[in-house]
Amino acid sequence: MRGPVRRAAVLPVGAGLAVAAALLLIGTVTDGSASGPRTASAPTSGNSAPASGTSAATPTPAAAARTVAVTSASGATVAAPQARPPAPALTGTDLDGNPISLAAFRGEVVVLNVWGSWCAPCRAEADDLALLSGEVRGAGVRFLGINTRDRDRDAARSFVRAHGLDFPSLHDPAGALLLRFPPEVLNPQTIPSTLVVDREGRVAVAIGGAVSAGRLKPLIERVAAEG
Repeated sequence: MRGPVRRAAVLPVGAGLAVAAALLLIGTVTDGSASGPRTASAPTSGNSAPASGTSAATPTPAAAARTVAVTSASGATVAAPQARPPAPALTGTDLDGNPISLAAFRGEVVVLNVWGSWCAPCRAEADDLALLSGEVRGAGVRFLGINTRDRDRDAARSFVRAHGLDFPSLHDPAGALLLRFPPEVLNPQTIPSTLVVDREGRVAVAIGGAVSAGRLKPLIERVAAEG
């Protein structure tokens, strides 16, 4: 008894040659062992881990800057030296009209404190800062204020006298100096703010909001101990 007859599809000669050529091409592209040049693979996401045996690329200055981010005093830490962005050039006059700049303090640790006489949290932290600035001076640490949004220097000078602040402050009534910092390091809308700048002029600590001497002193001492 004869079984059912199966019929094969018959292609014209020209079509058969085209299919064969296509299959040969697909095999050449997809076969990892095929010789000859390969097409470039699509770039992978920057979040992908490097392949085994390779090293990650050196972070760019912009990437390094992003590793120092403003945080509250309770969460503040000292950034690794290679992850510290340079502090911008800060020049101007103090509350008495005398020229002053951040560069004049190079070689020392500088605590930059942004404050205003109109700011209640600034008043809350000012006495602690006055005390702390004297305690750490012997370790090569200097305080420099940035007085912001005080159009009237007299109001700012009254604030300094009331709290016994013996360190100078740049007068920055329009907040122009604050805009020189990356916003992830210093938010110009957050007053007060405090930064610790190392001896090479890099921002090692960034704090937004009021800070106490107890929170700030250990951070300063860690940066000062770097020599």
